[in-house]
Amino acid sequence: MDERIIATNIKRIRTARNITLQELADRTGLTKGYLSKVERSEKAPPYSTLSKIAGALGFETTDILKEEIGLPQDQPLFFAKKADGKIIRESRHYVGYDYEILASGKPGKNMEPFIIYAPDEFTSMFQHEGEEFIYVLEGRMEFRYGEETIFMEAGDHVYFDSCTPHAGRSVGEQRAKLMVVIYFYKRNRQ
Repeated sequence: MDERIIATNIKRIRTARNITLQELADRTGLTKGYLSKVERSEKAPPYSTLSKIAGALGFETTDILKEEIGLPQDQPLFFAKKADGKIIRESRHYVGYDYEILASGKPGKNMEPFIIYAPDEFTSMFQHEGEEFIYVLEGRMEFRYGEETIFMEAGDHVYFDSCTPHAGRSVGEQRAKLMVVIYFYKRNRQ
């Protein structure tokens, strides 16, 4: 994914909503300088930081990843065809992870569902507010949660507090295909 799209979308939304960099910094707890670097595509934010920025702007994290972005509208039901899905190849921050964003057109959601293809090696640990659910659809995966290691195979699932560092990697010849749902508490969203 071209990280310049993320930077452009953040700046476009912020300016369209007449939010200054300082106001965004106050809402997110991030520094004005850091946010400026993000908007200039000099600093790629991790997913947890991107989620804070999106929430402070009143957008979904998955919307900020889109090439074309519009203002959110209330939509009580969202349906998508399989053909609507798009696999996003790894980026600098998500080395080795390919993923498909599900329900990307549904605004105002507290859950973010994905299909993720786990890498063969651990590239980094992830940590963010909320809860997460992982269901192994295909293949096998080694899952690390804090100091704990769990080996999972098709049909296995795990539900956890995502504030603890966590990561997964494919084990064996087949790349693990996962259904991942991240839940963000409403109280953490602007």
